[in-house]
Parts: sequence; C-alpha cells; structure tokens
Amino acid sequence: MIHHKKGNDMTYWKRTKKIAATALFAGAAFLQQAMAGEITVYSALEEEEINLFVEKAKEELPDVKINVLRLSTGNLTARLIAEAGNPQADVVLSLPVTNIMNPTIEAMFEPYAVKGVDKVPAQFRDPENRWFSLAGYVEVFCANTDRLATLGLPVPKSWEELADPKYKGEVVMPDPVSSGVGFVNITALIYGLGEEKGWDLIGRLTKNIAQFTSSGSRPCRMAQAGEFAIGVSYEVPAIQAVNEGYPVETVLPGDWVGFEISGIGLLKGAKNPDDGKKFLDWMLTPSPLGIYASLKPVTTIPGTAQSEAAKEAGFPADISSRLSKMDFAAMARDREQILARWSETTGR
Repeated sequence: MIHHKKGNDMTYWKRTKKIAATALFAGAAFLQQAMAGEITVYSALEEEEINLFVEKAKEELPDVKINVLRLSTGNLTARLIAEAGNPQADVVLSLPVTNIMNPTIEAMFEPYAVKGVDKVPAQFRDPENRWFSLAGYVEVFCANTDRLATLGLPVPKSWEELADPKYKGEVVMPDPVSSGVGFVNITALIYGLGEEKGWDLIGRLTKNIAQFTSSGSRPCRMAQAGEFAIGVSYEVPAIQAVNEGYPVETVLPGDWVGFEISGIGLLKGAKNPDDGKKFLDWMLTPSPLGIYASLKPVTTIPGTAQSEAAKEAGFPADISSRLSKMDFAAMARDREQILARWSETTGR
C-alpha cells in the first residue's frame, strides 16, 4: 500500500472537483442537445489523432454526425464526474484505463457487447463490456540533438541519466495531476523500482524540470522546436517529430518504459445510445483499426503490423518486450495516494 502524510488532503479526486466546474462549462456552446443521428464524443486523444477518425467516419458512417470535445485526461475525468447522472456526451474515446477503472468512473459506462469485441484479448477489455481498448501509448524521451550538441550534453538513455544535475533546466515533462502520460511516467518508476527508490529518483528528476505541462504531447513539441533539450512525452508526437525532419531522437528509457492502454465505451444515460453503439461497432472495423496501427506502436489486436512511421522513428518491432510491467488496477486504486505524495515531493 502506498502511504502519504495524513496532513496532506490535496488528493487527486479533490483536485478534480476543483477543476470540475471549469471542465463542466468548457465548450458549453459546442455541447447542445444532440439530435438523432448525431453523437457527442469526449476524447483525450490529440486533435490530429481525433481528426483522422472523424474524417474516416464521415465516409463510412455518413448517417451519424460526430461532434468531439478534446480534453486532457485530468479535465476529461473531472468533466465526467461533474456530469454524473446527466452525461452531455454519448461516447468516451480513449481515456486511460487507470482513470476508467476508478469505481466512480467505471459506473458511468453502459455495458455493451460491441460487434467483434472478441478480437480484443480479455486483458484489454472489461469483463462486463463497459469498455474495451484498441491501443496504448508508450513513454519516451524526445531529445533535441542539435540543442544537446550545442550544450555539450549527451542524449540521456535512461531515467537515471535524465536525473543527472547536468540536465537541470533543460527538461520538460507532463504534470501527473492533469496528464495521463505524466501519471504513467511516475508510476512506472514507483512500481518498477519500489516506493523508496522510485520516489528518490522522482525527487532527483524533478529538480531538473524547467516546466510541467498539462498535455502529454507538449513536451515533445517544445523539444522539437528547440525550446528545451529533452521533452518527456509519448510515441505519437515523437514519431511525428522524427518523420517531419526535426532534429529529434526518440529514446525508449533503458531502465523503465511505462505504458498505458486507453478505453472506449458508451456512457450510461447517453442521449443517443443507438448512434453511440453504431460508432463503437465501427471502431472495430478495418479503417479505424488501420488508423490505430498507423499511430500507435502498441495495439491490442494480435498480429497488427508495425507502421512504417514507427520503424522510421526507430521503434523496435518487438516493442512489447521492452515495456515495463504495469498494474493498471493498482494504478487506479493508488492514484490518490500517489498524487498526494507527488504534491509532497514536488511542492506542486
């Protein structure tokens, strides 16, 4: 069990309540009463990823208009809590399962056996059919080789190397409170090294951080632009940076490679559940599965080929053998304590 000081009451769920009001009203003009043939989707995917699915759905689901509101993991979770019992969306597309598996959140999903869900291995879907996962994301360092060369610094190959004081002020990473990517970063270290050694490394690492971002992709964007030398991020922006010709080297940390899977599901009390189900059924057809394969080195459907973009960015074909063991149920259970300890450790 992960412990924290009793005096610290700034837990994760209290934090989410503080931002719930903001999350509830964000984009209010966008969220109007949906008509038949129209659904609202909440998603923690990046905008460019969402657009690929929406554009393809326009071709293959022409009778369903899809409105999407993109929110960071923390804000999306807070919004769901704020809307409990009266959801303003029909479907959640890609929320980390460590958020979904919190009992408060999981109870908001309507069981639905999506057509073809048997393709998804049992460990990547809820036994009660409340959610399923088609892909995950992998933690990486985006290292700007030009900036590092100018500074006379090597490309860090591990978390331990990244904690070296010589990188102070040259590292940006996502805030674990608002970013699912950020939360996976620290849990990979805690569960991998054990609490004492994990928190020691986190404490040393955070002394080097110039900025914490609410977005998991933002650190990589900042590194590719040369604002900082290293962005702790995940594979999608890293692959894009390399393939677009930026001086970025993608690094899978040699010690602990955290990853997460993202869930998809129908919200209980959805205004247009039938159209929501159409969309969920569509997600297990070739086109959206192909989009996932083109974006993600880690997909849940067995036999999915690695994308050319991932190969060109230097990701190994056997990436699954490099991943740390992640206990998603424990991550969901321990989230409050972990983030409270994070607050104590960093003063954030």
